[in-house]
Amino acid sequence: MIYDDTQCKLGEGPLWHPLRGELFWFDILNRQLRTKDRLWPFEDFVSAAGWVDEDTLLVASAKGLHRFSISMGTHEPVCPLEADNPVTRSNDGRADPRGGFWIGTMGIHADPGAGAIYRFYKGELRQLFAPITISNAICFAPDGATAYFTDTPTQMILRVALDAEGWPKGEPALHIDLRGTDFRPDGAVVDAAGNLWNAQWGAGRVAVYDPAGNPVESFSFAAAQTSCPAFGGADLKTLYCTSAAIGLKGPEEGRTFAVKTPYTGQAEHRVIL
Repeated sequence: MIYDDTQCKLGEGPLWHPLRGELFWFDILNRQLRTKDRLWPFEDFVSAAGWVDEDTLLVASAKGLHRFSISMGTHEPVCPLEADNPVTRSNDGRADPRGGFWIGTMGIHADPGAGAIYRFYKGELRQLFAPITISNAICFAPDGATAYFTDTPTQMILRVALDAEGWPKGEPALHIDLRGTDFRPDGAVVDAAGNLWNAQWGAGRVAVYDPAGNPVESFSFAAAQTSCPAFGGADLKTLYCTSAAIGLKGPEEGRTFAVKTPYTGQAEHRVIL
């Protein structure tokens, strides 16, 4: 069930690269991009990525979006992201079905209302939602008509309709209400059938909700601070989940996990630069 033994301070942003058949993820607080066999250090906090081609990722850092060469281990700036704000860093992010890349920011110390959610699409970075305290659960319905996201402290996962270009239209609406529970919504992904899979911080689990937002089942992990799920493997039926060791001492905390499921994930979408 343990995919990788590395004990990440804050594991996040797992990405199954569909052309490489390889899982990438981040340790935000150690400023690293990782795979099972390699790691790349960065000067700034890094947290999320989308794939551009077989050798290229779009990586989000505390100061911007970067074009990253996997083979060379080098990166070049694409556009700034709150680069003039020392309070914030990037957090959760994912590519949408239209080729846009959604990325959230938050305060380095989870400062209330310090963050926002943005979308980068064909060279334009546009702020979508603010203020946000802890941006998370950015994911998309398979047909590209709906996006989901949360501000973790609210314990509400919202949905918003998208237009033909993938931009939000109308106001976000409540999709999954976790208020009154001990579940704190963290990263999320949507499978090929439209079920939303949400890692719940502090609960050691990834919970599954049907397209209407009703609970279906949950998968438990040995680490309490489960942070983000991803589907991968040759058949996209393996559920990966990152976790965070920060503040905890257990031997499984911070490790990256994998479990086979009867569900099939979506292949991660390509980012159009």
